Amino acid sequence: WWRLYGDAQLDALVQAARGRNADIRLALAQVQEAEAALREVDAAALPQVDLSFTSQNTRISAAGATPVASTVPLVRFDRRLAASTSFELDFWGRLGRSVEAARGQLMSTRYARDVVAMTLASTTAQAYFSLRSVDAQLVTARSSLVTREGFLKLAEGRVAAGVASELDLNAARSARADAALALTELERQRRVIEHQLAQLCGQAGLRLAPGDLLSLPMPPLPPAGLPSSLLERRPDVRAAEQTLVAANARIGVAKAAMFPSISLTGIAGGQSKDFNNLMQLPARIWTLGFGISLPLFDAGRNAARVEQAEARQRQSVAGYQKAVEAAFRETADALSNVALASEAEKAWQERLDSARHSLRLSMLRYEAGYSSYLEVLDAQRTANDTELGFIRNRQSRLAFSVDLMKALGGGWSAEQGR
Repeated sequence: WWRLYGDAQLDALVQAARGRNADIRLALAQVQEAEAALREVDAAALPQVDLSFTSQNTRISAAGATPVASTVPLVRFDRRLAASTSFELDFWGRLGRSVEAARGQLMSTRYARDVVAMTLASTTAQAYFSLRSVDAQLVTARSSLVTREGFLKLAEGRVAAGVASELDLNAARSARADAALALTELERQRRVIEHQLAQLCGQAGLRLAPGDLLSLPMPPLPPAGLPSSLLERRPDVRAAEQTLVAANARIGVAKAAMFPSISLTGIAGGQSKDFNNLMQLPARIWTLGFGISLPLFDAGRNAARVEQAEARQRQSVAGYQKAVEAAFRETADALSNVALASEAEKAWQERLDSARHSLRLSMLRYEAGYSSYLEVLDAQRTANDTELGFIRNRQSRLAFSVDLMKALGGGWSAEQGR
C-alpha cells in the first residue's frame, strides 16, 4: 500500500525496515518457535521408538550365606540390545486437540508477525512524511530568514537616513533572530526524525536528501459501501481469532486428562553373554504390553485445570471482541480524519493566499513610507505561520491516509467494494 504514494525513497525505506528491523527479526523467531512446537505436538501422535544397548560384567561373592557351586562362574557377562516403543491410543482426542491448539497458536503468531510488519511500515511512512514536512518548513524558514535579513538592511538604511526610528531597527533585528531560531529548531527536528528512520531501517548513519512534501500524491478515499468483512483480514483480528481457536482446543485437552489413558508398549531385541550370539535366535527377547491409567483421586486438580482453560477461553473471546471493536473504531476515526483534513486544506489554502497578499501590500506601504515596520512584521508572522500550518495540514492528511491503510488491514481495492 505504501507504493500508492509514488515515492521511490519511501519504498526503499519500508523495504529496508521490513528486512532489517529488530522487531521483525524477533517476530520471525517467534514464528519459528511456534512452528517447532507444532511439529513436536504432531510427533506425539506417532509411536516413539528407542534403541538401547547395555553391557554389564558382574561378579558374585563366593563367601556368601548361600554356597556357590564350583560349576557356577563367579563373573557373569550380560549384553543386551533392544528396541522399545510406546504409543498412546488417543481415544478421547487429547492429542488431536493438542495439535489443534498448537496450530492455532502458530497461526496467531504468524498474524502477530504481520501486525509487526504493518505497524513498522506505517511508522516508517509517517516518519518519512514528518521528515518531508520538516523539509518543506525549512524551505519556508530559510525564505523567511532571507526576507527578514533584507528588511533588516532596509531598516538600517532608513534609520541611517533619518526616515525611521530605532524601534523599527530593533524590531527588524528581533524578527531576524526569531527566524534564525526557528530554522535551527527545524534542523534539529530533521536530524531527530532522520535518526528515527535509521533505527527503523537498521541503517546506522542514514542520511536522506531533502524532498518535496507537496509533490506526494494523496491516495483516493475508499468508495462508500465497502463491506465490514474487509476488516476480517486485519492481522490483529485474525491473530485474536486464532488465539480463541487455540483456547477452545485447550479446553478439550484439559477435559481429556480426566479420562483413562491407554497405551501400548513393546520391546524386541537380544540378550546374551557374548557379542557374537547377541542376534542369534536363542538370544531373542521381546515384550508386548498394554496399560491403562485412570485418575481416581487428584483433589480436584484436573477439574481446576479445566476451569482454568475455560477462563482463558473467555479471555480470548473478550480479546477477539476488543480487536473487532478497535478495528471498527480505528477505521471510522481514519475516515473522518482524512475527510476533515481534506476540507481543512481548502481553508488553509484560502488563508495562505490572503496572508501572502497582505504581506505584499504591507511591504509596499512600508517602502512607500505609509506604514510602520510593525505592520510588516505582523504580516510576515501571519504569512509564515499560515504557510507552516498549510504544510502541517498536508502532513496530517498523509499521516491520516496511512492510518486508514492500516485500519483496513493494508489498503483496499475496487473489487472489494462490489
